Amino acid sequence: MLSLAAVLLVATSSLVSALRIGTWNLRYDSQSNDITVQESIDSLADPLQAFTYLGISNGAEQPWSTRRIRVAEHVLNEGASILSVQEALVRQVNDLVELLGDGWSYVGVGRDDGVAAGEFSAIFYKTSDVTLSWNDTFWLSNTPLEPSKYPGAGSYRIANVARFTTGSETFTLINTHLDDISDDQRQLGASMVLTRAKYEAVQSNGPVFVTGDFNSPSTGDDSAAYEIITGSHDLFAMNATWAAKYGVGDELEDFVMEDLRGRAPRRMVSKNYATYSGWTGPADTSKWTRIDFVFGGSNGGWTANSYKVDSALNDDGLLMSDHRPTFVDISF
Repeated sequence: MLSLAAVLLVATSSLVSALRIGTWNLRYDSQSNDITVQESIDSLADPLQAFTYLGISNGAEQPWSTRRIRVAEHVLNEGASILSVQEALVRQVNDLVELLGDGWSYVGVGRDDGVAAGEFSAIFYKTSDVTLSWNDTFWLSNTPLEPSKYPGAGSYRIANVARFTTGSETFTLINTHLDDISDDQRQLGASMVLTRAKYEAVQSNGPVFVTGDFNSPSTGDDSAAYEIITGSHDLFAMNATWAAKYGVGDELEDFVMEDLRGRAPRRMVSKNYATYSGWTGPADTSKWTRIDFVFGGSNGGWTANSYKVDSALNDDGLLMSDHRPTFVDISF
């Protein structure tokens, strides 16, 4: 018979051997208002009422104050351990801190000043599942260690790096959002993220994951960033000092990031494909595409057990974002 201590040890080990990692471009708070989280909660129907199905017109982007409770509810109901977000302004980050609750924390900074201005590529994590060891941020530009924008890019672009432990495992996660205007910036960003991911794989001798909105599909004219990070395209020229700092020579020479949609068992891959769906319903899929990804380092140490893209559309016709959330179940 196992002792109580042994039972507790076995139970704890099983709880931390698997994680659900999600990534979601939340759409920035483009229709800001002064409505508080509590006011949004107080406005919920009580008692619950039936929806008017698809009652909100296609293309009707709703304010963050309307979408935020649904976003948090979705994340919590999915049982995620880690959620990487893109486009979140500081208000959105603070709202998620409040709505996800005391069992969650986050790392990340505003991309425009390294503090709170501009969009965050934040990493939220459940503190009962993982422990943060350290984190840092770099800019996907010619001056990576200070707030800066690549020439020709539409916006400042950053990558947020976090080292976590879970049980006896140590892993690194990098979250990013590449530019929607400049393909050169996307290629630079993918090259820098791959270089840093390889460095962390060598330094930690552990798994590395990359999440984010790449604004680059896996095939087609704008696929260079995806091809770079998955190893089928040459790296873009990077800041020499930065590249030297994070270069690892011949170690893990063939290291690439692997698209976890292709690594999960076929029967455990969702039949939703597109991660960008815009503000339109299923009747108009003309702009739908897959540009949001979860990657795992080819150095291994992980198994992808399932991959799914959830719908962002609720029965009443409200879209939680113009992107759909993606979740991957990982075991170590």
